[in-house]
Amino acid sequence: MASCTHAVSRITKGDIITRLLAIKAFLRARGRLPVSIKFLIEGEEEVGSPHLPAFIRENQALLKSDACLWEGGGVNWDDRPTITLGLKGIINVDLEVRGAVRDVHSSLAPIVPNPAWRLIWALNSIKDADENILIDGFYDDVRPPTPEEIEAIEAIPSEEEEMRANLGIERFLKGLKGVDLQLHSVLGPACTINGIISGYTGEGSKTVLPCYARAKLDFRLVPDQRPDDIIAKLRKHLDKHGFTDVVLSAGEGENPARTPLDSPFARVVSDAAREVYGSEPIIKPGMSGSGPMFSFTDILAIPAASSGVSNPDSRAHAPDENIRLADFILSAKHGAAILDRCKVNL
Repeated sequence: MASCTHAVSRITKGDIITRLLAIKAFLRARGRLPVSIKFLIEGEEEVGSPHLPAFIRENQALLKSDACLWEGGGVNWDDRPTITLGLKGIINVDLEVRGAVRDVHSSLAPIVPNPAWRLIWALNSIKDADENILIDGFYDDVRPPTPEEIEAIEAIPSEEEEMRANLGIERFLKGLKGVDLQLHSVLGPACTINGIISGYTGEGSKTVLPCYARAKLDFRLVPDQRPDDIIAKLRKHLDKHGFTDVVLSAGEGENPARTPLDSPFARVVSDAAREVYGSEPIIKPGMSGSGPMFSFTDILAIPAASSGVSNPDSRAHAPDENIRLADFILSAKHGAAILDRCKVNL
């Protein structure tokens, strides 16, 4: 069995330690492991794991496994274990517009082009006020959910009140609620603006007309969308709408991945969670986040399922990112229970 972890945050480092503790417990109690284990720990996930796919392709014999235990699991607001069987793909994009050779006085606004306005108009062409992505063909390759995936999502308990309170928002986009909210979150592609830079943004006023404007976006992709295809369609979209002057830069991105709900390994992980946590696990066909799971599920052709230390208020990537001791211990026990079942079930 393979264990893949992205050693970036405190949470994922906690996942590594719980895997090691599970192994330590087996060695102390029984003197040996029930299955062979291969660790793959990489630290480039935050920049799209650009070197991982090539490494995996070149080392398929070394990495050959029956299943992959993925990082990123945890519990929900009711402390029920949550097991995720897929991740969205992602492509990060920079859009930049240049104007004059330097910032100029804003009194020249009637005659000098403002890159900030130009960028805003370009961004406005990409998505409408109803959250529809307007790039031609963007949704063409979205794989329709199976009846089993819809059923699994319908079984996910509602945590809308807790999530809205935690985030301090009154409503979700488009007024989404219930199953529709989960379907959009788990199975829907997305485009969002990560940040915009242009001109003067400090205290007080400064009558400046900026010489450049830059925006960072990310597209979250679902099976069977591909990053290179989305970038080509975005470039074509910008050109079609007269924004040939907008410079587009993008990385390689990550493909989406999903393990079938009826995978024997998914059953192993869920059965182990049921035993350790003492409650019915929540099985999610995918999560709203991204990661290089595709390299395992498609290149190595092995199933992947998550187990981990996080809780709904772990605040991943924030300065106060955290895990709870009880979740840490249960995650280690969960890992051990998974190993105990793998020899018989895989």
